[in-house]
Amino acid sequence: MKEIEIDKGSGFCFGVVTAINKAEEELAKGTTLYCLGDIVHNSKEVERLKAMGLITINREEFSKLHHAKVLLRAHGEPPETYEIAQKNNIEIIDATCPVVLQLQKRIKKEFLEEKEREKQIVIYGKKGHAEVLGLVGQTAGKAIVIEKFEEVDKLNFDRDICLYSQTTKSLDEFLQIVEYIRQHISPTATFRYYDTICRQVANRMPNIRKFAASHDLIFFVSGKKSSNGKILFDECLKVNPNSYLIDSKDEIDDSLLKDAASIGICGATSTPKWLMEEVYIYIKSRVLNSNFIYTPD
Repeated sequence: MKEIEIDKGSGFCFGVVTAINKAEEELAKGTTLYCLGDIVHNSKEVERLKAMGLITINREEFSKLHHAKVLLRAHGEPPETYEIAQKNNIEIIDATCPVVLQLQKRIKKEFLEEKEREKQIVIYGKKGHAEVLGLVGQTAGKAIVIEKFEEVDKLNFDRDICLYSQTTKSLDEFLQIVEYIRQHISPTATFRYYDTICRQVANRMPNIRKFAASHDLIFFVSGKKSSNGKILFDECLKVNPNSYLIDSKDEIDDSLLKDAASIGICGATSTPKWLMEEVYIYIKSRVLNSNFIYTPD
């Protein structure tokens, strides 16, 4: 008997759920709603909301917009975005994740209090990521972004360092960076760090490792632009080399299904449940022996 299971812990985090709900509520009113950037790093969910009427715009288009309603996604925005909105009479529907919003406030406070000192405000995060752009914006562009452990060497260890993290980064690598700075910081400089990784995200790592190890074959469903998706997929690969990253059911290689007695489906914090369920239905239809055990929520 073949078994197929969707990971109960996968799917949208609460920040994304809030943003999606706000978009759907506004669209239900029949008014024109814009979103600054993809509401979530998942093309299929973006397409679904586009069909409902959500219009995705980039920063250049946003700066030229007037007298409109714009949703800000969970990733957060730099102060400049709010200034443009006020100037152009744009009504903001703010869906910034509370965890991200709190982090922005902490970094801004640090910057304003310490800007006269020779302090390095460092953000461990993905360069160019929407959340990181919003965080760097709190420091007038002065924060230093390091994307991975190997980049920690570019810091000046003779100057004070204050380290923060993008909310969806790897906790293990963050702690590795912390330990390296501790060992190399000058005795005349200070080092402070703040573990600002979202626990709802961080806690998924040990859970997804356990889930991936419990199946012969893993399909990790995620948008290719998802930073969190890349991290969680890497965790799957560590424990199960027979793991595959797919955007949708269309990317499934049917030949993989033949010999797997147990198939697991999981995803990122930006992966909707309905998309994982589509993958399940497709696999069930393609496997000759359709005696599946399926455990939904």
